[in-house]
Amino acid sequence: VRAVAPAYGIPVFVHSDHCAKKLLPWFDGMLQADKDFFQAHGEPLFSSHMLDLSEEPDEENIAICQKYLKEMAPMKLILEMEIGITGGVEDGVDNSGVSKEKLYSTPEDVYAVYQGLSPISEKFMIAAAFGNVHGVYKPGNVKLRPELLQQFQTYCEEKTGVKKPYFFVFHGGSGSEKHEIATALEAGVAKMNVDTDTQWAYWEGLLNFYKKNEGYLQGQIGNP
Repeated sequence: VRAVAPAYGIPVFVHSDHCAKKLLPWFDGMLQADKDFFQAHGEPLFSSHMLDLSEEPDEENIAICQKYLKEMAPMKLILEMEIGITGGVEDGVDNSGVSKEKLYSTPEDVYAVYQGLSPISEKFMIAAAFGNVHGVYKPGNVKLRPELLQQFQTYCEEKTGVKKPYFFVFHGGSGSEKHEIATALEAGVAKMNVDTDTQWAYWEGLLNFYKKNEGYLQGQIGNP
């Protein structure tokens, strides 16, 4: 990725996603690679890492994030963390059966993250839950409430006096309506995950190419 990124002329981030507690040894390995690269080049190998400890109690989630952010801060690495639950299944974390009320964080939940992490570094993002579900679902099956993000911002602003203190992550963004995306962006979303939409576009491109060239592809392998 680092070898080809300069050819594109746009910012390119190298990010690791959804590391659950059982995978923390892998996280440790990536951080060591960051430290080695930083020592040699003055910057970490990755741009950001995500810890997905949403299956753990909030207090433990935040405490583990604090531990790792202390290691990441000297390298100016960005930490993404998840508070609350994103529905569906992603990277071995299955939240497909949770009750709907658990799909929404509270202002107090998010503020607790800010209190725990902001004294260490400003370089953290919060994947707060506002009805998000991984994957694409029929209209009506998922009730996104991106307006909650602004409520979270306002709550923290009143506590701290800091304008828009949070950088949010929009998980389960595939299939979202344009107005929902606009509301989320206005409320401080800095990163949006659209994995299912991306996979579909990739698969559909391959399918269309195959259909267009089916006769040739069936007839021989190689150049025409």
